[in-house]
Amino acid sequence: MIEIVETDAGTARITWRKAKRPRLVLAVSHGAGGGVEARDLQALAQALPAQGVTVALVEQPWRVAGRKLAPAPKTLDAGWRGIWPALAGMELPVVSGGRSAGARVACRTATELGAHAVLALSFPLHPPGKPEKSRAGELLGTGVPTLVVQGGNDPFGKPEEFPKGSYELVEVAYGDHGFAVPKRAVITQERALEIITESVAKWLASLG
Repeated sequence: MIEIVETDAGTARITWRKAKRPRLVLAVSHGAGGGVEARDLQALAQALPAQGVTVALVEQPWRVAGRKLAPAPKTLDAGWRGIWPALAGMELPVVSGGRSAGARVACRTATELGAHAVLALSFPLHPPGKPEKSRAGELLGTGVPTLVVQGGNDPFGKPEEFPKGSYELVEVAYGDHGFAVPKRAVITQERALEIITESVAKWLASLG
């Protein structure tokens, strides 16, 4: 089911993958360079409804409008705030999430919006090659239970680069920023996606 939502940043779009007996909603948005067709988002949308998790794939207004470049963080945050009432309207706990830039939005707005928890896929800890420009403060400041799922070869921040904190971190070995794994890797692309879906499902079950 597709729902159109008007926000202060423009028209957003939610693609719902509903569970028959949902116990919570996982809302995930895309990064600055792609949409909800990303392999990790699609894998979660396919796997989680059978486990009692309704998945909301959120397309930010700039993507719906057909633009190729993401706007400033404050505009992304405004778009996320605008879709939140539709998510909360399910009257279930809402886990706020996303990949890359979408993960940053979820982290920045979690406490304000009353998110139950945060799922950060491919959190961009820093721009490639610029570790001094750390965004760790966003991740450490969510104020709610947080899970990071990070590729072992992510140029935006490898797992070992992340600072200590109260969040949990799962590594997808060999994965890049889009969780693609090279053919020479000892795990297949399919297994990489299974690690993501299994880890997220286990974490969501632990939230209570």
